[in-house]
Amino acid sequence: MTRVRVEVNGTAVEREVEPRLLLSDFLRHDLGLTGTHVGCEHGVCGACTVLLDGASARSCLMLAVQCDGLSVTTVEGLARNGELHPVQAAFREAHALQCGFCTPGFVMAVTALLEERRGEKLSDDEVREALAGNLCRCTGYQNIVRAVQIAAGSEG
Repeated sequence: MTRVRVEVNGTAVEREVEPRLLLSDFLRHDLGLTGTHVGCEHGVCGACTVLLDGASARSCLMLAVQCDGLSVTTVEGLARNGELHPVQAAFREAHALQCGFCTPGFVMAVTALLEERRGEKLSDDEVREALAGNLCRCTGYQNIVRAVQIAAGSEG
């Protein structure tokens, strides 16, 4: 067993974990944060996307021990005081989900994208390229792109 100390959604967490435990399993099974979904388990679908020190990361491709000393944000950590995060609110407004399985991963990827490109106007093509690593089988992506534009304040 290996001790891991990580900040998860603003809370310090310290646990003994198996060295081979995936971050996605640590979040879901050890911490009960089931908003991080596991789809392909190969880093292809993006359903497991979290923020690692603010950057988008695939939690199914990382070991929990690799996050020692780092900050992890899951979809559960975005809302504040009962208010949806602007990206979550934009997804709701744009009807950017159907079954919802991929939604947490998209929300986290969009959150990282908008933080990275803060204040920049993004074209639909730039949004599509930035989100190419997240897969959705239901929506056709148009409403997801619209949600990004709403969240960025650049719809028009």
